[in-house]
Amino acid sequence: MKLCKRLLACGTALVGAAVLSALPAPASAQQQKPNVVFILVDNVGWGNFGVYGGTVPTPNIDRLAREGVRFNNYNVEVQCTPSRSAILTGRHPVRSGTYKVPLPGEGKGGLAPWEYTIAELLSADGYSTALFGKWHVGDTQGRLPNDQGFDEWWGIENSWDEAGYTAWPLFKETGQPTPMIWEGVKGQPSRPVMPLDLKVRPIVDEKYIIPKTVEYIRREAAAKKPFFVYVGYSEVHPPVMANPNFAGKSTERSGLFADVIAEMDYRVGQVMDAVKAAGVEDNTIFIFSSDNAGGGAVPQVGPGSNGPFRGNFFNTPFEGSMRVPAIVRWPGKVPAGVVTEQMLAAVDWLPTVAGMVGAPGLVPRDRPIDGVDASAFMLGKSDKTGRDSYMFFGADGELMSIKWKFWKTVFRYTADSPAVESPYLRPAFPLMYNLSSDPHEDNNLFYTDFTTAWVLAPNLQIIEGYEHSVKQYPNIKVGEDFTGYNK
Repeated sequence: MKLCKRLLACGTALVGAAVLSALPAPASAQQQKPNVVFILVDNVGWGNFGVYGGTVPTPNIDRLAREGVRFNNYNVEVQCTPSRSAILTGRHPVRSGTYKVPLPGEGKGGLAPWEYTIAELLSADGYSTALFGKWHVGDTQGRLPNDQGFDEWWGIENSWDEAGYTAWPLFKETGQPTPMIWEGVKGQPSRPVMPLDLKVRPIVDEKYIIPKTVEYIRREAAAKKPFFVYVGYSEVHPPVMANPNFAGKSTERSGLFADVIAEMDYRVGQVMDAVKAAGVEDNTIFIFSSDNAGGGAVPQVGPGSNGPFRGNFFNTPFEGSMRVPAIVRWPGKVPAGVVTEQMLAAVDWLPTVAGMVGAPGLVPRDRPIDGVDASAFMLGKSDKTGRDSYMFFGADGELMSIKWKFWKTVFRYTADSPAVESPYLRPAFPLMYNLSSDPHEDNNLFYTDFTTAWVLAPNLQIIEGYEHSVKQYPNIKVGEDFTGYNK
């Protein structure tokens, strides 16, 4: 009982590396560096694409999976902002004050300028960097993409729901600024370029995000300089609106959701074609993933699928709320046709990409890095990613669950329905599931068999490791202008 109370009282995430020395100079022979294309779709659950059992034809995404590694156990964070923060920094968002989506009127949020992103890492390694689409980790000057390592960007500061704000007559009386689409270049303030509204919402991927991505690939490939482009694709984040060229066209599984998935696959194909047309396909790491599991969360538009897993965006921390698709391709380097149950997490991209491009020394050492370098696995040199546990936090920054190998321990959760209205619930004893035989998390073993209490021991070790790191490196508060640890 004391152990359970101790676990339930504890807070948050696995400590990675500790402390940053001077960064080495960029490697020579930059023309040999692989390009990196990272497409992040929005709120797409585990089971929506063909290779993940989806019923909407997705031939381009399926081909990407056949030509690379497909992860069945890739894990993200609780909301859009924390997932994107984790991808960019390699750190659990609770460390950087980005553990929840900022709401209108709450004030400054997002990544402190001190945070070091994957774009800054690749820029230090000689890469050109660009972002097109959704940012959502800071909406004030100094906390935008061109302040965090991107040479250029075009997109939105926050999220796509803002497209519908001005459709409400009383919105202008709130005093909030009209939502805009922005652009910026490194070293200069970003500037608004057009309204974000319901007119642009259904065509933003077709007319802007993907064409800008394609042109950037063409331009940078012609310049013979390695590039990193991060694409924050718009769908299927509400308001879900079908492009007129795709609306009503998905006959195999009719409906709005099917239409936007069909367009998504087509747009991914356009980026794949651009890489090939630029003559750099064999030297480009292509990463495709989602930021959150949305299946079932917005039932009126589909609702999409989280595959065989219980839970969704609001019903956390069950597997359906944290597992999403992830595919990596690099012809001739990443083995083709691999389907793996190896665990990977959003925090792993920064150290993994650094390892794949030959720049592991650029990963910061002056702060906890929670990600693991899975580059050896990606390149077929190891059969393990290096991750065997995963801590999941709620939108309040507190611990909700720990996955350790195939065991899942749940310390807090939301009720199944209607999950959007449910508070976090704390059971008297943790819930415990064996994911190898119960992936839907139906049978709480701690309810039926106290002999499973031994699983709490590795959980406690993980929690204590995190708590020790927080004492040494306290978590950054939301909106704090943090400038570094005095070590």
